[in-house]
Amino acid sequence: MCQQTAKPLIDHKVVFHGAGSMAEAIVRGLIARSVIYADNIIMLNRSSSERLAELRSRYGVNGSNNPEHKNEYLRTSPVIVLAMKPKDAAAAIRDLAPLLTDGQLIVSVIAGLSIRTIQGLLGKKQPVVRTMPNTSSSIGLGATGIAFSKEVSEEQRKLALNIFEAVGLTTVIDEERMETLTGISGSGPAYIYYMMEAMIAAGIRGGLSKEQSAELTVQTVLGAARMVQQTGEEPAALRKKVTSPGGSTQAALEVLDKGDFFETVIAAVSRCAERSREMGAALEAELAAEGERN
Repeated sequence: MCQQTAKPLIDHKVVFHGAGSMAEAIVRGLIARSVIYADNIIMLNRSSSERLAELRSRYGVNGSNNPEHKNEYLRTSPVIVLAMKPKDAAAAIRDLAPLLTDGQLIVSVIAGLSIRTIQGLLGKKQPVVRTMPNTSSSIGLGATGIAFSKEVSEEQRKLALNIFEAVGLTTVIDEERMETLTGISGSGPAYIYYMMEAMIAAGIRGGLSKEQSAELTVQTVLGAARMVQQTGEEPAALRKKVTSPGGSTQAALEVLDKGDFFETVIAAVSRCAERSREMGAALEAELAAEGERN
């Protein structure tokens, strides 16, 4: 929990509509950085009292899945963060619509859900901020893309930036670029973790202990990222500096090239972005179908 020694950047209620891993990552970062008092955070989910009890115990936040309490929180909070699973989003946002007043800010962290779709599901031009953070937000090293609807005020814009700047780097982009950003930074940590899994497994197969292999892998990845960040050099230039012609590193890279490593990573990022678009399109289609029925 944050120590209540100085006024935080955010001094009012913020509701997280959804209590999964992304919501927890953001909340953990906000509290660790003293951006908001823990008791000003309300976390809601559909059914799991155990999950909410865990979050209350861990962070000191408030939480409820009682329908009356949930509705009261949603009616009165100036900021509502949509953090439910994409498959649950359409129904949850429709249910939210009659509870809202014009000034409440909606912040979405749901992949593939466009501002137009959110406003369509709400049935009104509510101020909406669309974001795509990643789970590194929980340690203050997140990377978040942000896009704003035209209804968002300057004060609300600053508030949204305060939330995500407190947990890492932010970049304001045109909304049509959000899926590409999702493929790079939103899902990107998973690609790095997968690479690390393989490196650790290789070390173990080569005779290192699990602990030794994991420690060496983590430090190697951390050091490589810091080298790019601190030297300002391109990754390609740094790679060439550690790759002697005919040497062991060159031999390893040749194996990766045989597996078309470079293009495979690009294809993975592209597929992630495509899938994000598909999820958004599915929600658009569902909304259109409902409109026709009505």
